[in-house]
Amino acid sequence: MSQLEVTEKTRIRRGPKRAVFDRAILEQVFNQAHVAHVGFIQDDPSGEGLSGKIQPFVIPMLCWIDGDLLYVHGASSSRMIKTLTGGSEACVTATILDGMVLSKSAFHHSANYRSAMVFGQFFLIENPIEINRQYKIFMERIAPGRWDEVRPPSEIELKATKMLAIKLDQASVKVRSGGPNEDKEDLDIPAWTGEMVIKHPLTAMVADQHSTDGIKVPDYSEAWDDRWRV
Repeated sequence: MSQLEVTEKTRIRRGPKRAVFDRAILEQVFNQAHVAHVGFIQDDPSGEGLSGKIQPFVIPMLCWIDGDLLYVHGASSSRMIKTLTGGSEACVTATILDGMVLSKSAFHHSANYRSAMVFGQFFLIENPIEINRQYKIFMERIAPGRWDEVRPPSEIELKATKMLAIKLDQASVKVRSGGPNEDKEDLDIPAWTGEMVIKHPLTAMVADQHSTDGIKVPDYSEAWDDRWRV
């Protein structure tokens, strides 16, 4: 079982008992969330940003993990791609909300969650063979077998898009589970307490108007596990 290394940057200081060091949980959070929030700072030519010089941004991006890297992709002309390929530091996060925790005290209401954070610099993936391999991995994580059923990206599409990756060697994971933390003096308050469990199932496959007639609705349960509900 691979463990996450603790550094000054990744050390969890608030609620350290919730820190999880299992690398598999890090991958689970990003793979199940599908969306990562990529934070970075850009020079603000308008002069209207923070201190009139820089502006922070957090961009939601579809993501996937392969090996020791987390990947994202986007339009070559986008602000995020241009900034991150210039060597800017980034912070990438993902969170899965597992439940709302109800207490006998308004103050002690909480949430159960799995969250992950990665620090570092993105770099550009330039090898065409590796780019296609990663796009296939990305699609297979969502819909196994789909890559072989549809048209692969064209040269024009590939030129209009950039693929970036960031190492997972500076990462932390924080998890909360279980019920509320009650104060002793509140235990006699007549209120229901516990967890409102939240699931994130795929609830339906809705065909598009251009979907080919007679094609059976695909079964992608292999990728979605117990979240597959059609």
